Amino acid sequence: MERKISYRPDIDGLRAIAVLSVLAYHLRIGPVRGGFVGVDIFFVISGYLISAIILKDLAVEKFSIANFYARRIRRIFPALVVALLGTAILAYFYFLPTELVGFSKSLLAAVFSTSNIYFCTQSGYFSAPIETQPLIHTWSLAVEEQFYLFLPLFLVLAYRHFRQKLRLTVILIALLSFIVSAVGAFAFPISTFYLPHTRAWELLLGVLISLEVFPEIRTTALRNILTAVGIVLICAGIFGISSTTPFPGLTALAPCVGTALVIHAGRSGRSLVGRVLSFKPVVFIGLISYSLYLWHWPIIVFQGMESILTSGVSVRVTKLICIAVSIVAATLSWKFVELPFRRDNKSFSRGLLFKLASATAVLIAAVGLSAVVSRGFPSRYPQKAVQVASYLDYDSTAYFRDGTCFISSSYKASDYDARKCLQQDPSKKNYLLFGDSHAAQLWYGLAHALGGVNVLQATASGCKPTVEQPLFTGATCETLMNYIYSDYLPKNHVDRLLIAARWQDRDLWPLAHSLDWAKDHGIRVLLFGPMVQYDTALPRLLAFSIRGNDPSIPDEHRVDEHELDDAMAKLATQKGVDYISFYKSLCVGRSCPEFGADGVPLQFDYGHLTKEGSLLVAQRLLANGELPPSDTGQGPESAQGK
Repeated sequence: MERKISYRPDIDGLRAIAVLSVLAYHLRIGPVRGGFVGVDIFFVISGYLISAIILKDLAVEKFSIANFYARRIRRIFPALVVALLGTAILAYFYFLPTELVGFSKSLLAAVFSTSNIYFCTQSGYFSAPIETQPLIHTWSLAVEEQFYLFLPLFLVLAYRHFRQKLRLTVILIALLSFIVSAVGAFAFPISTFYLPHTRAWELLLGVLISLEVFPEIRTTALRNILTAVGIVLICAGIFGISSTTPFPGLTALAPCVGTALVIHAGRSGRSLVGRVLSFKPVVFIGLISYSLYLWHWPIIVFQGMESILTSGVSVRVTKLICIAVSIVAATLSWKFVELPFRRDNKSFSRGLLFKLASATAVLIAAVGLSAVVSRGFPSRYPQKAVQVASYLDYDSTAYFRDGTCFISSSYKASDYDARKCLQQDPSKKNYLLFGDSHAAQLWYGLAHALGGVNVLQATASGCKPTVEQPLFTGATCETLMNYIYSDYLPKNHVDRLLIAARWQDRDLWPLAHSLDWAKDHGIRVLLFGPMVQYDTALPRLLAFSIRGNDPSIPDEHRVDEHELDDAMAKLATQKGVDYISFYKSLCVGRSCPEFGADGVPLQFDYGHLTKEGSLLVAQRLLANGELPPSDTGQGPESAQGK
C-alpha cells in the first residue's frame, strides 16, 4: 500500500517553536531556562519526516540509498557550507591564535559531521567556554547525520527480511536507547548529552509515528485534547527545566512526547493547536528554522566577544538586534541558498552533486588544517599579545585539585576524596572552603598565604553551597552539598566556614537560610562575594588591549556586579557574618588588577583565577586585614614575602 505524505504547516510551526526556544535560551531571555530542548523537538520531527519519506519509497519499491543521500546533501550541505565559511571569516579577523586553532578543529569536525564527538571531548554544553565556540551548536546536526547513516540501511534490510517485526524491533531499540540515556544523564552526563546512541530514541519516536505504531485519532475532540497536552508538555520542557537538570533521559520525555502527540494527532485531521501552529508568520519561522539555527549562535558569540553588531546600548536592545540580524541572515540563506539547491534537480546530476560536496568538504578541511598547522596565524598579533592569549588554554586541573577536592562535570560525587580534602590538622586552625569553581579557585592562594591554617576543600562545578539545592540541580551537587551540611559539619568542628560561589540574585534567599543554619550550629562563616568578572575571557581582552595599545579595554568589558555585591554585604551584616567584597578589596575606581606575578593574567577566562591570580588575591585580602592575622599565625608582611 502506498503511503501518502502531505505538507503539514503545523510541523513547520513546531519547527518555529523549536528554533525560537533555542534562540531565547542562548540569549538568556526571561524564563526560557530549558530552551535547549528545541533540539529534541527537532529530533522527533526529523525522525518522523525522514522515515516517512523512506517508508513511502520502500512501499512502492522505489527507494534508493544514493537518492536519499543526494536529497540530504541538497537539504543540509549548501546552507551549512555558507554558514561555516562566513563564521570562519569572522574567526580569522576576531579570534586570537589559540582561539583560531580551537575553532579550526571544530570547523573540521562540523564539515565531516563529527562535531558532537569533538565537543564531547572538550567540555560540557552548559559550561562557560561554549560562549567562545561559534560552532558548538552543530553537534545536533552531527547526531542527525550519524543517525541517518544507519536508518535507511536498517529499514531496507528490515523490509526485506523481517518486515512483520519491524515495529517491535524499532520499539525495542528505542527503549534500549532511552534506558541508556536515562542512566547516562546521571552517570555520564556529557557523553549522554552529545552521542547518538543516547539520542536515538528521540529520533526513533518520530520513526514510530511514521510506522503507524500508535492508534489513529478519529475524533476532533480527542485531537484537540492530545495536541493541547502536547503543547503543555513542550512548554514544561522549555520553561520547567534548566542547564542543571540531568539531561536528556527522563526529563527529555516531556518535550519529545509533547512533539510526538502534536505530530501524530495532526496525521488524522486538524485541531485548534494545529491551526495556531499553521499561522503564516509562525510557519515562516519554521521554514527558515534550519538557517536560523545555523546563523543565530555565531552571531550571538561574536556579538558577545567583539560587539560586531552594536556597542554602548542596553542588554535588551542588544538582544533584539541579535534576533533581528539572525532572522535577516536566515531569510537570505533560506531564499538564496536553501531553496535554489532544493528545487534545482537539473543543473546538478547526482554524481556531480556528490563530487561538488566532496570537493567543498576538502576545501573547508584545508582551511581548517592550515589554521591548525600555522598555530592560528600568530603573525596577526604582537608577540606579547600572543603570549598573554596563550593563557586561554590554561590548565587549572592541579591547583583546583580537579577530580579529588573539586568535582568538575567530568567526574561524579563518588570521586570526591573526603579523606584527603577534609583531613583536619589538630596543630592548626581548620577552615573549610565550600562552594563551586569560584570557591575552588581560592584554595591555592588561601592555602599558601594562610600559613597557620589548614584549608579544607569541598567544591563542585555549578554547585551552590546552600542547604536547599535548586530543583534538578543534579546528583553530584545534591550528594556533596548534603554530605557537608548533614554529615560533616554537624560531626566535625571547623574554625571557619568559607563560602564562595558564582552568585546570582536568586541565590540570596537560600544563602540567607544557609547562614542561619550555620549560626544555629555555632559555625563561624566568612562569606565571599562575587568575583570580579568580565563579559569575555580576560586574556583575550588583554591581548586586544596590547594589540591596539588601549589599556581601557578590560575596564570597558568588566561586568558590573555592584548591586549584587551590596545586597550580599547587607545580608552578611544582617546575619552577623564576615563578608569580603572582591570589587572593593581589589579595585580602585574602575581599575582592577589584571595580572598576577610574572605577567600572568589574573584570570584565565571570564572570572576564574590563575594560580598566580589566586595567590595575589589571597595576599591582597590578608594585607587588607580581611583575613585577620590572628587567625593565620602570620601578618601581612610575611604574606607579601617581605
